[in-house]
Amino acid sequence: MSSHYNVPVAVETFYIAAQSDPAAQRYVFAYTITISNHSDSTVQLLRRYWLITDANGKQTEVAGDGVVGEQPTLAPGSSYRYTSGAVLETPVGTMQGHYEMVDASQQPFVTAIPLFRLAMPNILN
Repeated sequence: MSSHYNVPVAVETFYIAAQSDPAAQRYVFAYTITISNHSDSTVQLLRRYWLITDANGKQTEVAGDGVVGEQPTLAPGSSYRYTSGAVLETPVGTMQGHYEMVDASQQPFVTAIPLFRLAMPNILN
């Protein structure tokens, strides 16, 4: 699978205090992903893969079709944004992964999702 496509992924993260219960080791985070198509081909996101690691080293793998129930198609120069969430047993963790995509001629390729941190505010110095 080639990765010469210029389809960068940007991430913003948020801690959701209202849905979290630290006493029960439940820390809820939301993340907003922006996928931009800087290549000259229309691309479509087919599948996602996540590796979620909490501060105890517990790893959870998540894979499936699309994102938030969609398999978005991005024309050259366009971007797609969505928000999803993760629940950790610790106040700090990381996520990383990739999207399996195809170009206009159905050539498959993988776009990496760079490692990002989920952290409760003020927990890190």
